[in-house]
Amino acid sequence: MEVKIAESWKKILKDEFEKPYFHQLVNFVKSEYNKYKVYPPGKLIFNAFDHCSFDDLKVVILGQDPYHGEGQANGLCFSVNTGIRKPPSLVNIFKEIQSDIGNSIPESGNLERWAKQGILLLNATLTVRANHAGSHQNKGWETFTDAVIKQISDKKSGIVFLLWGAYAQKKGAVIDKNKHYVLQSAHPSPFAAHRGFFGNKHFSKTNEFLVKNGKTPIKW
Repeated sequence: MEVKIAESWKKILKDEFEKPYFHQLVNFVKSEYNKYKVYPPGKLIFNAFDHCSFDDLKVVILGQDPYHGEGQANGLCFSVNTGIRKPPSLVNIFKEIQSDIGNSIPESGNLERWAKQGILLLNATLTVRANHAGSHQNKGWETFTDAVIKQISDKKSGIVFLLWGAYAQKKGAVIDKNKHYVLQSAHPSPFAAHRGFFGNKHFSKTNEFLVKNGKTPIKW
């Protein structure tokens, strides 16, 4: 099956695109886009991969579902387009960065600049029906993104995985912790951030690890 995804990832994931579940997933997603308003726009479904090549990959941040409000989802987990109000979880991420390394909170919530530095901003589910959170869960996306994580774990070494919240931590079970640096904490949502996301210092810890391993630190 021909999938419009960055070439470096296409080589890694080509076998996945031929599996029966992925064909069923594609049919489901096409049907949803034809019948309903679905986010992100079709051309941005694989945006996380298009902005971060497999070769340049340094960090993986796992999210769950794309934002389902008007104009929010841009194919990168936790990210919104410039000019869109920052959702609470993203606000809390920026607050922790400020507390951890002293960066001022940026005006834009667009995290493309992170992706271009080698951060894969991967949602577990890559599409969602407008105003219906979780509407595209259990349709095949999770199987696909599990395969992505497994391929990264198997084929790379020294990748930093940031797993925030129980869902991301469960999804990260396939990561080889002997080869990679896995950081876990509570989720940045307002319901959980005070239970261990604030103060986790994941951003400075990530950069310390990258520098120690001869890689360029992230400009958060």
